[in-house]
Amino acid sequence: MDGLLSKIKNLDAYPKVNEDFFQRTLSGGIITIGSSLIMLALFVLELNFFLTLNTVNELSVDTSRGEKLRINVDVTFPALPCEWISLDVMDISGDLHLDVDHDIYKRRLTSAGVPIDEGDKHKIGPEDNLLVPKGANETEPECGSCYGAETAEVPCCNDCDAVRSAYRRRGWAFTDPQGIAQCAREGFVEKLQAQKGEGCHMWGFLEVNKVAGNFHFAPGKSFQQGNMHVHDLVPFGTTEFDLSHTVHKLSFGEEYPGMKNPLDGVTVQQVSNINPTGATGMYQYFLKVVPTIYTDIRNKTISSNQFSVTEHFKASDIAAGHNLPGVFFFYDLSPIKVRYSEQRSSFIEFLTSVCAIVGGVFTVSGLIDSFIYHGHQAIKKKIDLGKLS
Repeated sequence: MDGLLSKIKNLDAYPKVNEDFFQRTLSGGIITIGSSLIMLALFVLELNFFLTLNTVNELSVDTSRGEKLRINVDVTFPALPCEWISLDVMDISGDLHLDVDHDIYKRRLTSAGVPIDEGDKHKIGPEDNLLVPKGANETEPECGSCYGAETAEVPCCNDCDAVRSAYRRRGWAFTDPQGIAQCAREGFVEKLQAQKGEGCHMWGFLEVNKVAGNFHFAPGKSFQQGNMHVHDLVPFGTTEFDLSHTVHKLSFGEEYPGMKNPLDGVTVQQVSNINPTGATGMYQYFLKVVPTIYTDIRNKTISSNQFSVTEHFKASDIAAGHNLPGVFFFYDLSPIKVRYSEQRSSFIEFLTSVCAIVGGVFTVSGLIDSFIYHGHQAIKKKIDLGKLS
């Protein structure tokens, strides 16, 4: 047993030096302090790297089907009144939604951009209905004329909006609002002109089919005339519209950490680089939407989308019926899906890096100390022998 232990002792790669033979130097103390600070700094950096989450991405083919796409919008038109703007959505599957108001909100703005408090203006009261005597103490709504646009499902039009909706269903232009009793009584034209010079803030979200399509903000109520999508601009008495706009937010789906939307905060004036003459026309944004899946470190998955954008402008020719004035967003879906995953470096890698830092700095500082010590000894010996002048 003693012989075996003696053989193991001979394998010791770390022979111990008796403390009586140690010689401590000023240079060694300085190098020790410096190397300790370097090791501490590198350890902190490595710890920070270990605690920082890394995002790994991978690409795959998008095989999802039958899903809906949520579009979040927040846009301000500083020189186009709310009463003048309509929002339409259409896609290549044939779905068409005219004058969307579900989950879309409007706020009137002054010419200076200050919100207008409308109070209870939209509250419905008895004065908003046409009433005729029914009995001593009873009344019933009058069946107002739709001026030829009535149907079996909608036989009556008791206000101006009802007549406009009936015309839109028929694909008729609303060319003579003053000739409609309901509109004349409600002061439809006067209300439109009274808002001239105001702005409008619109925000909300749209639920659309996950196929290529477009949504647009344009003046006038829209309707289908054959295969054509038409907006009725007659009630405004002008064909010149200031379509300056600011896109506060435009995103597809739920937001995820680090998400960047290229149109957020973009402002386009009537006179701009893409429209140097300030003409009325179509502001077009062509969006390429990429489905995106984000999985965080707690394995929570967020289904979203990111997109790229290209801008274009086309001047309108309203007399010829070309290029409807408005702000159009054309979107198309990419067949490639991007998946982001949050990951953290393994503890084994962290431990290996720390050991490498400590060992590497300790070894290099030992070499530097040895070089300085032996160099100093050689110079001192030459001085003692008088060989160094």
